[in-house]
Amino acid sequence: MFKTLGLYWHTLRYLKPVQIYGRLWFMLRRPRPDLSPAPALRLPAGQWVACAARTQSLTSADTFFFLNQAGSLTGLGWDAPAVEKLWRYNQHYFDDLNAEGAVHRTDWHLALIQNWLQHNPAGQGSGWEPYPTSLRIVNWVKWTLAGNTLSDQALHSLAVQTRWLTKRLERHLLGNHYFANAKALVFAGLMFEGAEAQAWRKKGLAIIEQELPEQVLPDGGNFERSPMYHSIFFEDLLDLINAARAWPAQIAIDTISQWRGVAEGMAEWLLGMTHPDGQIGLFNDAAIGIAPTPAVLAGYARRLELSVLEPLSSKAEQVVMQQWPDSGYIRLATENAVALLDVAPIGPDYLPSHANADTLSFELSLFGQRVIVNGGTSRYGSGPERLRERQTAAHSTLEIDGQSSSEVWGGFRVARRAYPCDLHLDKQMNVVTVACSHDGYRRLPGKPVHRRWWHLKPGSLTVEDQIAGACNQVVARYIFQTSVRIELVSENQFEMTLANGHAIKLLVLAGRGRLARANCSMGFGLSTETQCLEVYPVNNALSVVLSWHQDSILNNSNQ
Repeated sequence: MFKTLGLYWHTLRYLKPVQIYGRLWFMLRRPRPDLSPAPALRLPAGQWVACAARTQSLTSADTFFFLNQAGSLTGLGWDAPAVEKLWRYNQHYFDDLNAEGAVHRTDWHLALIQNWLQHNPAGQGSGWEPYPTSLRIVNWVKWTLAGNTLSDQALHSLAVQTRWLTKRLERHLLGNHYFANAKALVFAGLMFEGAEAQAWRKKGLAIIEQELPEQVLPDGGNFERSPMYHSIFFEDLLDLINAARAWPAQIAIDTISQWRGVAEGMAEWLLGMTHPDGQIGLFNDAAIGIAPTPAVLAGYARRLELSVLEPLSSKAEQVVMQQWPDSGYIRLATENAVALLDVAPIGPDYLPSHANADTLSFELSLFGQRVIVNGGTSRYGSGPERLRERQTAAHSTLEIDGQSSSEVWGGFRVARRAYPCDLHLDKQMNVVTVACSHDGYRRLPGKPVHRRWWHLKPGSLTVEDQIAGACNQVVARYIFQTSVRIELVSENQFEMTLANGHAIKLLVLAGRGRLARANCSMGFGLSTETQCLEVYPVNNALSVVLSWHQDSILNNSNQ
């Protein structure tokens, strides 16, 4: 009981007052849908460019494919308890209207919209919760901007949905949900005209003006420190810029200029936090396949005439470092290696919903292929697998006494959390060193502090860990991407073989290493068993070195 009370105290004490009284207001208020006629349409007078196309999710007229799971509308309907809530949410988003090849599925989309109208009465069911309502409003408007036509019934529903949303804004959640609410109000306020639509647009723009500098940090990173949610937010901002072009003179030029500047910073951050395989790093709640890829988003930004800077390239004899000091990530690169380092807070104190206990974790790509990864995210909800994926043991970092560096619990909660400190960057000749500590374990009896060093030079990466303070058990984990094969060569010496044939040597310089099982999820609904290296300290020291060279491709019968 006392432990539970402690978790609640250390969770609630960080919240903003609006998150507490706003939740009570949201739970107790039961508004009625306003079914009055829709305002008149405002025809777009400017140019709408092709938006970021997501992967097709409507695979037949009756079949959805979300979160790597298929389901039929006939069998499930729109609110089936047999599938998880996030899957049901995706049904109501209508992302497929603007997905790859959508122009060839227009008849399916018209039928799907009509089916939704028939089976989702105003204000009832999952589809009328604020977040799916927000995404659906935007997707229906974007679909019309792509040259399609909504029926009179659908246009009336769009107005009813927007009115409903104004009464169900997610002030109690804040973050990306609240921003999505605001985006939907702006889109509806542009598509319709008149005093009511102007009020929607004004309200949405006021929220965006307040939230944009809060949610996007000065270095361009989203404040939730999740590359996936950064991508989603980046797409939201690009859509707003695009809509402002489609309906010129409806949004102030200074506002659009601000949006463009923020979007350019977000583009640079996202591309910097991308592996050579073109996909995002798996920090915090990040999964591949939910947001458009970084390349798709960069292409969208360029169509909107934004300046998009690629990550700095490196020559063989130099190491390039890019730092995002506000969000707390670092990219190190040489000719054949890219390392993404997490020296970041887990997220904003009042909104750690998508935080993992991954402080001082890192991911490494060699020769264009992921080698060391974090465990990723395969599901939401509040079950044991969700909790396991958020814990420190599911990340390529160090764990003390079987505890997580931040007290993740429930599905989206965090009590006491780790704060990075004493960051030090150094470049000597052709070696870059990054050192950082965190205080997440100081809540334990011996008040231990974890400090980690990364030393990258052409051909090798050395990782060192040190613990100051008393503790009972320490283990550093290095989780390998599922396609990597690793075997023990001799005591504390291992050899990895990448799918492209390159051989990587791994030596435990200090400590005792052993291979163990782990799980890696590259996307929702996917969790694959893989290997990890566990390193236990000897004389309080832990360090490993990975080494490689350009001509390291193995030539044997197994390749």
